[in-house]
Amino acid sequence: MTAPACHPQTAIRSEFSHPLDPLSLEEVAAAVAIVKAEKHLGRHYRFSTVTLQEPDKAVVYGFKPGDEILRQAKIVLLDNDTGKTYEAVVNLNLGKVGAWTEIPGVTPRIMTDEVVEAEQAIKAHPDFQAAIQRRGINNLDLVMIDPWVPGYFDIPEEKGVRLARAIVWLRMSPHDNAYAHPIEGLVPVIDLNKMQVIKVEDYGVVPVPPTDGNYAAEFIKNPRTDIKPLQIVQPDGPSFEVLGQLIKWQKWQIRVGFTPREGLVLYTVGYEDQGRLRPIIYRASMAEMVVPYGDPRPQHVRKNAFDVGEIGLGSLANSLKLGCDCLGEIYYFDAVINDSRGGAVLIENAICLHEEDYGILWKHVDWRLEATEVRRSRRLVLSFIASIDNYEYGFFWYFYQDGTIQYEVKLTGILLCAAVGDTPQYGTLVAPELNALNHQHFFCMRLDMSIDGEENSIYESHTEAVPPGPENPQMNAFVAKKVLLKTEQEAQQLVDPFIARSWLIANPNVKNYLGQPVAYKLIPSETCLPFANDQAWVIKRAGFLNTHFWATPYHPDENFPSGDYPNQHPGGEGLQKWTQANRDLDNTDVVVWYNFGHHHIPRPEDWPIMPAAYIGFHLKPFGFFDRNPGLDVPPNSAINPSSTPTGHCH
Repeated sequence: MTAPACHPQTAIRSEFSHPLDPLSLEEVAAAVAIVKAEKHLGRHYRFSTVTLQEPDKAVVYGFKPGDEILRQAKIVLLDNDTGKTYEAVVNLNLGKVGAWTEIPGVTPRIMTDEVVEAEQAIKAHPDFQAAIQRRGINNLDLVMIDPWVPGYFDIPEEKGVRLARAIVWLRMSPHDNAYAHPIEGLVPVIDLNKMQVIKVEDYGVVPVPPTDGNYAAEFIKNPRTDIKPLQIVQPDGPSFEVLGQLIKWQKWQIRVGFTPREGLVLYTVGYEDQGRLRPIIYRASMAEMVVPYGDPRPQHVRKNAFDVGEIGLGSLANSLKLGCDCLGEIYYFDAVINDSRGGAVLIENAICLHEEDYGILWKHVDWRLEATEVRRSRRLVLSFIASIDNYEYGFFWYFYQDGTIQYEVKLTGILLCAAVGDTPQYGTLVAPELNALNHQHFFCMRLDMSIDGEENSIYESHTEAVPPGPENPQMNAFVAKKVLLKTEQEAQQLVDPFIARSWLIANPNVKNYLGQPVAYKLIPSETCLPFANDQAWVIKRAGFLNTHFWATPYHPDENFPSGDYPNQHPGGEGLQKWTQANRDLDNTDVVVWYNFGHHHIPRPEDWPIMPAAYIGFHLKPFGFFDRNPGLDVPPNSAINPSSTPTGHCH
């Protein structure tokens, strides 16, 4: 294994610079300084996000190394004094603000340093201190407070007030796992603009669950002793090459980006074939993540976080550790975000890049010739991990030698629990007096497809049994059907495993050598639908969850399925609004939105820390190539002779 590599971002343009490169530390600092000076901004302004203002597609496609690059920053700001939200575009080349726009009726995401300030303010409030003392707790240092987004519930006194509603926990000792000890029924509510506690909701004293839920190594008395070392060694280094933000691996090319909201963003994903780089995806990211809980009690009913739009995955990215989060020959990308005062923040080792063995790619034994041909599969892995209060989420892209793309979310961390109370049916008992709440995790991917070009069409694909009759006398026949989805409303579909439903994104203008349109197929795996009623506020705000598959024609302002500002918003924005126009999808620049959900009825085995659960989907070439693109992968004996001491596999 090699030592971790850090690659600090700089403002200096290099031979590998590209219009889609994320903002550097210096660029974030410069953008903030420009807007502060030009707009005379005081301390009462917070900076929600400072990100690259992405250039038009025409600029990206026309760019050549060495061309002058226009660098612009898009900034979302909040005026704490007035509660107003603004968007600014800063031209970094000219050093001036190019646009300044008030966005009425919205509030930006909750920011990390706001959370820290809110916890301090809550602890200092006498009503909160009194509520803690009523529960026999005298040491505030052992009390832990997680301010949560409040959602929207049409409560008049909350309208126009930027809020957080907090969940309260107790550590039994300084290093104890506080999530094992919820202080039930206590909900401080704070005005984040004024940083003042509005009220402390108290639904009655309930005993704090007493059993510890500690999982750290210091608490595990008898760790396993029968595990031998396992090392991943690449003596000649990895097979990939990194040129700035561009990755080249095998025949893949992928450009890496990062935003405080989405985290890892992929651009211009393509595969070298037929003597050229063939485009597949222009831009891909996790566009929203919604986690609704199923307990109707007043202290729990408002738990339905929109973790991308209300909080920001990228702002909570981990600094990854070699041998812990990533194993093998690792290349790390750093990420640049901002704090709420506009400071530029470097997250070292935010994105992990490595390759790994993935078993058999293909194999056949010809017993007549006594010949065996087998190839081992290798995949490229790009990942980052975000910690959101009690939960950890790992987001993984896999690229395979046969042209397959896989996306996977790994869910781990600690369950959100409550004291059992009188409604145990809304969770699972995981420790004495401790109930892990039923919940769901929904993930919405935005995939701006470009299958061999920007003009694409979308087909629903499924399988049908052929009716019994003269053409099917033994009643065994079935056929694959393909239906063109011409409009946005036709494209709104559910996963249906009973007919093997999938979706083809095809280029009708480009044919393979068999005369078929080149295409990629989106293949679903585990998923679910919400159990909240359609009239529940969480569904009014996230109605896109009721449909697994959506498609829209590309529009540069349509990036998030619940709209740009879901925090405390009543809903009706995003996919539900855009698709009412029922725009044409045939042979145009299309964006695919795919929702998949993890239905989590907790198990005792998920406590005190949850073994990783896996969920995701595949994008597989379907006529994109003329034949198996992995035919030219050499035998393992040619790559690594020491691993096959008898020579060729047979």
